[in-house]
Amino acid sequence: MIKSKRLANNFGQLVNGPLLLTPTVNKDERGAFFESWNKKEFDSLIGKNINFVQDAHSFTKKGVIRGMHYQIKPNEQGKLIRCISGEIYDVLIDIRKNSPTFSSWTAVRIGCENFYQLWVPAGFAHGFLTITDYAEVLYKMTGFWAKQSERSIIWNDPTISINWMDLKNPPDLSNKDLSSPLFKELTELDFF
Repeated sequence: MIKSKRLANNFGQLVNGPLLLTPTVNKDERGAFFESWNKKEFDSLIGKNINFVQDAHSFTKKGVIRGMHYQIKPNEQGKLIRCISGEIYDVLIDIRKNSPTFSSWTAVRIGCENFYQLWVPAGFAHGFLTITDYAEVLYKMTGFWAKQSERSIIWNDPTISINWMDLKNPPDLSNKDLSSPLFKELTELDFF
C-alpha cells in the first residue's frame, strides 16, 4: 500500500503532477520490510500506464548539488526518485509553459529513514542537495538519456530563487552544472 500527496510550491499552491509517495513499512525488532515498487499500484496512483526504461544510481557526498536537469521533446523523462542511504533535499522546477505554477519550485527531504519516493513527471527540472555526509539515490526513468535533448538551469537562478535550506557554503557542482544557463535565457530560446 502506497499513500500519495501533492506538493506545494514556493507560493503555497499545490503543484499538479509530482507526487510524494509513502509506502507502508512493516517494522519489528528484526528490522523493516516494504514493497518499493509495484507497477499496478503506481499506475493507479498516477492515473496512467507508466513504462520505466532505464534506472540510474548516484553516490553523492555532502554539500553537492546535482541539477537542475531535464530533457526536452522528443526525449522527455519522468523520474521516480528514492534515496536509499543518507538524505537529500530534492527540488523540482515546473517548466510546463501552460501550467499555472510555471517557473515555481517545490522541494522535499527524502531519505533512507522516511522511505519517501518522489514522482517527477516530464515537464519538471530536477535536482538535489545532499544534506548528510553521503547519499545514494536511485532513479527509475520513463525515457532514455539523450545528450541532444539534455538541458539544465543554473542552481542559483535569481528568477527561480530556490531556498537551498539556507546553504551556508557554496555547493560542490560539476562543471556542467556550473555552466548551466539562466532560466530567462532558456525561456527566450524556447527550451521548454
